[in-house]
Amino acid sequence: MSDRKAKKIPPSVDEWLKEAKAHPIAAQQGMFLVHNGVVRETPKAQVRQGIDDGSTVKGMEFGYDAAKVDAVIAETYAMEGIFYVRVWLNEGHLEVGDDIMYVLIGGDIRPHVIDALQFLVGKIKNECVTEIEQK
Repeated sequence: MSDRKAKKIPPSVDEWLKEAKAHPIAAQQGMFLVHNGVVRETPKAQVRQGIDDGSTVKGMEFGYDAAKVDAVIAETYAMEGIFYVRVWLNEGHLEVGDDIMYVLIGGDIRPHVIDALQFLVGKIKNECVTEIEQK
């Protein structure tokens, strides 16, 4: 038997949206954005820095610090016009095409929601997770 954890089951975005729209603060929300990050075959260095060493990603080891994620979610709630935040993160060994994360942001107007999504996903990726590509 493998020491690797079983992959987590991704959430239903439809269910998340139903819950968000049923939330007591829902009447103040005019927009929702969803982010779904997945494991891609192209290495991060190639996509972000243009460094193509000819390799491809076969999988990824992914983990996160739950306390740091909770802190970033709290920071996101403090942003202007943001009323709803939901985050799901996978963990363990992931294959190309597997879901890494889902993020849902609900807020009053488009600029606030876009800014909050950019902030939250950026902070999670840069400060809360470990991603080790396997080539």
